[in-house]
Amino acid sequence: MIELAKEHMPQREIMALNEEKAKSAANAEVVNYLDLLNVSYFYRPDERAALGMENPYVVNGFQFGVNLNLGSFLQKPFQAKQAKADYKIAQLERLAYESELENEVKRRYYVYVQAFNELRIRSQALQDNKALSDDLQFRFEKGEATLNEYAEAKSAVSEASSAKLEVEVNYLVAKDALEQLIGVKVEDVK
Repeated sequence: MIELAKEHMPQREIMALNEEKAKSAANAEVVNYLDLLNVSYFYRPDERAALGMENPYVVNGFQFGVNLNLGSFLQKPFQAKQAKADYKIAQLERLAYESELENEVKRRYYVYVQAFNELRIRSQALQDNKALSDDLQFRFEKGEATLNEYAEAKSAVSEASSAKLEVEVNYLVAKDALEQLIGVKVEDVK
């Protein structure tokens, strides 16, 4: 049932996707160190003059330059550390959710089993009270039992019937709560 709940609950998939997103962000921060460098080149054809008003080229051939943004350079280690921490948090949130989900499935299953067994007990008690009431009715009609005994038996049947109805409602509520969590009917679980 726990595995069914893990497969059925969309919140678990949301947690997994958040974890994957945080992992991607952490990996991207490592690659983002390359953002600090800026390489450019300028091409001046050989047939152009080196300096002139209409020709801003300074040197023949290719020119390379490297720029370093000091502010970004100082921020990158902290951004990478934060991305790794976000990934770890996403992992821990997923683990915590799965643990809570497992405990909730167990709790609902225990409530279901308790309600099921109580329903069996109340059903048996109702059958016993009905059998006793029918026997007392037969004896009352023959004159072998008093009206007080017969009335008490009928009252016991009514109380047992009412208790069974209440327990049956509790059973159905517990069953629905468990089925809502696992995503399938309890009868279909093997």
